[in-house]
Amino acid sequence: MTKLSAHAHRKDEHVFLAEKFYRSDHNDFDQVRFVHQSLPEIALAEVDLSSQLAGQAIAVPFYINAMTGGSPRTQVLNQQLATIAAELNIPLATGSQSVALKEPALAPSFEIVRQTDPTGVILANLGADATLAQAEQAIEMLQANALQLHLNTPQEIVMPEGEQRFYWLDNLATLIAKTTVPVIVKEVGFGMSRATLAQLVAIGVQYVDLGGRGGTNFVEIENARRPQRELDYLAGWGQSTVESLLESRAYQQQLTIYASGGVRQPLDIIKALALGAQAVGVAGTILHHLQKDGMAATTNLLRGWIEQLRAICALLGCRTISELPQKAELIFSPELLSYMQQRQIKW
Repeated sequence: MTKLSAHAHRKDEHVFLAEKFYRSDHNDFDQVRFVHQSLPEIALAEVDLSSQLAGQAIAVPFYINAMTGGSPRTQVLNQQLATIAAELNIPLATGSQSVALKEPALAPSFEIVRQTDPTGVILANLGADATLAQAEQAIEMLQANALQLHLNTPQEIVMPEGEQRFYWLDNLATLIAKTTVPVIVKEVGFGMSRATLAQLVAIGVQYVDLGGRGGTNFVEIENARRPQRELDYLAGWGQSTVESLLESRAYQQQLTIYASGGVRQPLDIIKALALGAQAVGVAGTILHHLQKDGMAATTNLLRGWIEQLRAICALLGCRTISELPQKAELIFSPELLSYMQQRQIKW
């Protein structure tokens, strides 16, 4: 058996630790409720779940977000995720392809996604410091429809071998202007503020995945890889997905907003859409069920989610995803109201 490089081994560590720290208990989605309407005047068959992702028409308003790739084990997971995506017509993003650019022998762990899902919407993934040549190589590797460029400063700070320089804006501007596919700027689980969104608008960004706190926590994961595990106090860093959606309110006419982080079930997806997201990324929940229950059960779970999304839209009297922010009435918890007051966010 070929010995894994340190970078490839880290990919397997991430998968192991993500499962170890997986939780599906409360998060900020529980701080948002809908006002029930007893007369929705709608039939389930009238609900249209279609939306768009980086300019691509998609049949359902959620996607399998960036998780894995870069080792033989994660190649198997990527093939399984792509099989699910193909069967259910759900878009799929891979994990960061930087490892495959450094070690071309690991490229098959990513290429398997397009081989398995030849006609689906596939997102490539690199860090915000990637060069234009690397971006085009990652896109070509997957014949990708779009490119995610991830922002992960807290992860790099805690990662034992992490980067220590974070000058990304100029490079992002270059990549957005020159790559051959649309670019989604994506946080990896620490959320985004209005100030960040203003910076992204200023350099021409069109698509943003807010990637809020509440799901897979890369501070926990990277801290577990540190010998002293001394940075556990940063585990609560960042804005939740709901808080990030509130932060984005002032920019939802200028940016296409996607939301991810802590999505546990269809109701969380509908809440994110009602808060202004146009599609919702799901990662940790899917990976957990895939590893725990297998591919067939996970496929059935997500097939059920699609029908449940339609049912919840009907409960709210919404025939399309775009109607949710206009028609669905929301109630916020005192904690969220305090956040909105302190951040001067009006709803």
